[in-house]
Formats: sequence, C-alpha cells, structure tokens
Amino acid sequence: MKRYTISVFTENFIGILSRITMIFTRRGINIDGFTASESREEGIYRITIEVTTTEEQIIQLSKQIDKIIDVIKAFYYVDDQMVFQEIALYKIPTHSLEPGLEKVIRQYNARIISAEKDFVVVELTGHKEDTQELLEVLKDFNVLEFVRSGRVAVAKPMETIDKYL
Repeated sequence: MKRYTISVFTENFIGILSRITMIFTRRGINIDGFTASESREEGIYRITIEVTTTEEQIIQLSKQIDKIIDVIKAFYYVDDQMVFQEIALYKIPTHSLEPGLEKVIRQYNARIISAEKDFVVVELTGHKEDTQELLEVLKDFNVLEFVRSGRVAVAKPMETIDKYL
C-alpha cells in the first residue's frame, strides 16, 4: 500500500463532493486528507484527495471518478510526483508561555499568528510528519486545540487541465 493523491477538476455543482466520496465509501477506502478550492481557471474547482491504497485500486478509483458527469478530469500521483504542504494550527494557553516554547517555535520554523488574552495560535506549514512531530512536542505546553488541513498540492508532471476543457 502506498500513499496517493488524486486531483479532481470539476465544475462547482451541488452534490459533486458526495458523489466523489461515495466512490471511496463503496470500496471501503478511507480518505486520509481532503481539500477543495478554486483553480486558476474561472469556474473550475480542484479537489485534492489523499489516500493510502494499492496501485490497482487507485487506477480504478480514478477511472470511476472520471465517469462522473460533472468531473472534467481526475489525475492520480504518488508523493514524489507532487509538491505538497499542509497547514497546522496549535492553540496553546497563555499560562504555558515560557522561554522553552519560543525555542520550540523557532526550531520548527513555526510562527505565532494570533496572541489573545487566554491563548496563542501557532502555525506550521509542512508535511504531515512535520506537523505531527510538532504536535507531540507541544503537548508538553498543554495544547488546547489542534487542526491540520488536507494536502494542498501541485503535480510535477506538466499535465494541465487546459486540454480537457
């Protein structure tokens, strides 16, 4: 089993997300990460889905997604064919602020993006392993909340959606 990223280009129609996720549900494949956003083409949206599965299954998933009427094209990639990042936010109580926390934030190239009366929010952009590692370290500082986005990715192969429009 490998980690794969599926990039789906679609118009923004009601129900498209549920139709795509239903394909994974019917096959019993868990979605590890999911991100949806506008693309560079007006009216075209990009859905990025991260899964851990076999090559045979990823090929079948991509073909099945391609069959959905509102989908323009679905591509799949392995990690080394992608440039990708995730963003993580860590909410830490202000009573946990101490010199050791500043050292950790600097060590991980994280940054404080909000300082409120009762808490600060630390942000780190990186791969899942990086954001998870920082979470483990920050647990010593009484993390109140943690959230990580799905993968934001672009493909290294120069395949573009233009020829499918």
